Amino acid sequence: MDATQRMVCQEDFFNPLTSMGMQMSSILVISHFFHLLLKALGQPGPIAQILAGLVLGPSGLSNVMKVREFFFQASAAEYYEIFGFFCRMLFMFLMGLETDVAYILRHLKVASTICYCGLLVSSIFGVSVSFFLHQQLMLNDRKKFGFVLILILVLTYTASPVVVRLAADLKFSTSPVGRLAISCSVINEMICLFIFNLLIISHRKNIFRDGFLTIFITIFVVFVNKYVAIWFNKRNRNEKYLRNPEVFFILSLLIGSSMIIEMFTSNSVISCFLIGVMFPKEGKTARTLLHKLTYSVHNFILPIYFGYLGFQFDGNRLKSFSGAIIVLIVVLLSVGSKISGTLVACHYMKIPLNEGVFVGFTLNLKGHADLLFIGAATNSVVGWNPDAFNLLLISIVINTVISGPVLALLMRKEEKLFAQTHTTLALQHTDEELRSLACVYGPRHVSAILALMSALSGAQKAPFTPYLYHLIELMQKRRTNLSYHELEDNELSDEEDYGGNDVLEIHGAVDSFTAETGIFVNLNKAVSSFNCLYEDVCSAAEDLRASIILVPFHKHQRIDGKMESGKEGVRTTNQKILRHAPCSVGILVERGLAGVPGFAQLLDSATVQQVATLFFGGPDDREAVAWSKRIASHPRVNLTVIRFLSMELSCVRSERVDERNDVEVFMSLASLETGKDLDNAFLSDFYNECVTSGQVGYVEKYVNNGAETLEGLRDIGDMYSLFIVGKGGRGHSPLTIGMSDWEECPELGTVGDLLASSEYNVNGSVLVVQQHRNSKKDLMDD
Repeated sequence: MDATQRMVCQEDFFNPLTSMGMQMSSILVISHFFHLLLKALGQPGPIAQILAGLVLGPSGLSNVMKVREFFFQASAAEYYEIFGFFCRMLFMFLMGLETDVAYILRHLKVASTICYCGLLVSSIFGVSVSFFLHQQLMLNDRKKFGFVLILILVLTYTASPVVVRLAADLKFSTSPVGRLAISCSVINEMICLFIFNLLIISHRKNIFRDGFLTIFITIFVVFVNKYVAIWFNKRNRNEKYLRNPEVFFILSLLIGSSMIIEMFTSNSVISCFLIGVMFPKEGKTARTLLHKLTYSVHNFILPIYFGYLGFQFDGNRLKSFSGAIIVLIVVLLSVGSKISGTLVACHYMKIPLNEGVFVGFTLNLKGHADLLFIGAATNSVVGWNPDAFNLLLISIVINTVISGPVLALLMRKEEKLFAQTHTTLALQHTDEELRSLACVYGPRHVSAILALMSALSGAQKAPFTPYLYHLIELMQKRRTNLSYHELEDNELSDEEDYGGNDVLEIHGAVDSFTAETGIFVNLNKAVSSFNCLYEDVCSAAEDLRASIILVPFHKHQRIDGKMESGKEGVRTTNQKILRHAPCSVGILVERGLAGVPGFAQLLDSATVQQVATLFFGGPDDREAVAWSKRIASHPRVNLTVIRFLSMELSCVRSERVDERNDVEVFMSLASLETGKDLDNAFLSDFYNECVTSGQVGYVEKYVNNGAETLEGLRDIGDMYSLFIVGKGGRGHSPLTIGMSDWEECPELGTVGDLLASSEYNVNGSVLVVQQHRNSKKDLMDD
C-alpha cells in the first residue's frame, strides 16, 4: 500500500509516472509528425519514432535544463524497466501469434544457413576488435571474456519486431525475399537470446533449476492455453469476440508466467514468443487476441518503445574523438558482418546478389534485446560504465536509423524484386505455394467458396495460404436531429458492428472448415461503398501477393431452380474486380438440384465429386485447366477435361491416329493442323503430366457450330457437380458462333453465361476463370 501511494499519490508534479506519461505522449505526437514528413520519402514508421525520441532526448530538447529535470529523474529507471518488460512481453507474444511457422519450417535450411554465417562472421569481427574496444572503454580486465561474448551478440543480433514492423510499413512482408528476411530475423533473435540466457544463467548457482523451471512454466502455459482456447471458443457462440474478463484471464496467465521466469532468469522473451507460436490459431480466441493486441501494439507500444530507444541517444558522447571512433567501429563491424555473412550464405545457396544485399541490411536492424545485452542484467558479466553503455547504445540506434532508409532506397531501385510475380496459375508449378484471396458478401456464399478453397488445396502437399475477405457495404448515414444518447441500439453504428449477425455465421463456418480440413483461413473484412469495394479487394490482393481472387456471382438459385438477382452493387463490384485485378479471377456460380447444393457437397458429403473443365481455346481456358490441375489432386474430386474441337479436324486427326498411336505425337501433329500452337502445346504438357498418369480424364467433342456446342453442353449438364470454364479470349471461334445472342451477363463470358442461365438446366456449380490480363502475354496470344 505504501509503495502504491508513493508511486501514484505524490503531490510533487515531477512524479516519475507523470514524466514517463509525458514522454510517451510527446513521443507519439512528434513521431506522427515525423511520419507524415518521412512517409512521402518512403521512410518507414520506426525511423520516425526513433527520430521523435532523439528530439526529446539529451541530443534535443532535454538539453534545456528544465526539460532535463522533468524527463530524467533518478527514480525513473525502475519505471522504464517495468514498462519495457510489459512491452517486450506483449509484442513478442503477438509476434508469435502472427508468425508463419510453416513457411519457416519449409525454408529452415536457407534461413538457418544465413543466420549461422552471420553469427560466424560476427564472431570473427567481434573477437578481432574486442580487446581494443575493451581497452578504450576502460572496462574491468577480469571480465574480458564476458565483454567479447556480449560484443558478438550485439553485432549478430537482429530485432525481429523491428523487421516485421518495417516490412509491414514498406509492404515487402509478403514478398519471397521479405518472408525470407523475416524468417532469418526470427531464427537469429531466438539464437542470440538463447546464448544470452545461457550466459546469464551460467553465472548463477542453480543453473539446472532455473533452466528447468523456465521450460516447465512455458510448457505448462502452452498446454493450459490450448484447453482454455478450446473452451472459450465453445462459449457464447452468439458473440464475435471473447469478453474482456476472458481476455484478461489469458493475458494474466501470460504476465504471471513471464514474471516468474524473469525472477529466475534474465528475460522471458523466448518464452512469450513460444507461447504465442503454440497458441491455437483457429477460433474466436485467437481472433480476439489479434484484434485486441494488434492495434495497441502497433499504434502505441512499439512506437513508444522505438521512441524510447532514440530517447536514450546522447549525442554529447560523440564530441570526444575516441568516442566517435568506437561508435564508427561498432557500426561498420555490424553492417560489414551482416552483409558479408549474408552474401557468403546466399552465394552458397545460389540466391541472387541483390536479394542477399537486401536481406543483409534487413538483418542489421537492431532493437529491444540490445538493451538487455548492455543493460543491468549483464553488469555482473561485463562490469559496464556509463561511457561504454552510452557509446554502444548510440551505435545500436545509428545501425537501425541507417538500415531503414537504405532498405527504402533498395526497394525503389529493385522494384522487380518485390513485384507480384505469380499472377496466373498457368505459369506456376503445382508444387509452388498458392496464395488465394476469396471474397464473400454474406453467409450465403461461404459454403461454396470454402468448398472451392478446399478443392484448390488439393492433397495439401503444396503450400496453400487462403485469405477470406468479408465485403460489407458502407451504408450512408441518415441525418437526424437526435442526440447520441437518444438513439436506439439498432441506430448506433460502429466499424466493429458492420456485418451484424453475418459475421457470426461466417466465423462459425470458417471455424468448422478449419476443424474439418486442417486448412487455416486468414479472415478479414473490407467496409466501403460498392463504388470503392473493388479497390479494397485489388489492393489487398496486391499486398498479399495473391495468385487468384475468388468472388461469388451476384445471382443465387431459388428453390425452383431459377436464378434470382441480388444487389446490383455486387455485380458492379465483380465487374470492376475483373477489370482491375492484379491476378487471375474466378467467379463462382453456385447451382444444384432443388434443395441439394452443387459443389458445396464436397464439405458435407464423403462421395466423390465429378468435375468437368470445358476447353475451347484461348488464355482463359488455359488458365481454367491450370486451376483444374490443383483441384484434380484433391482425394474426393474426379476431374475430366472436355475439349471442344471443330468437326473439320476429325478426319485429319483420325488419319494421324492410324499412322501413329503415340499420344504425344498425336497431339503435337494436331497443333500443325489447327494453328493454335499455344493451346495444343499447353494441353500436350497437361496430357503427359496428368492424363497419362490416370489422375485426370480427357474427352474430345467435335462440333460444327454453336448450336451443336449447345447440344453437347446439354448432354453433360446433369453429370457434374462443378463446371470450370474460361471467360473468353477465344476470338471469333466457330465453336461458339451464335451462342452470345442471348448473353445476359458478359462478365461470365459466352459459355459461362449460358451455364449460369435459368433457362439452361445445369445441376452443378459453375466456375468462370479469367486469366490476368498482361499486354505481353496478350500480344503472344494474338
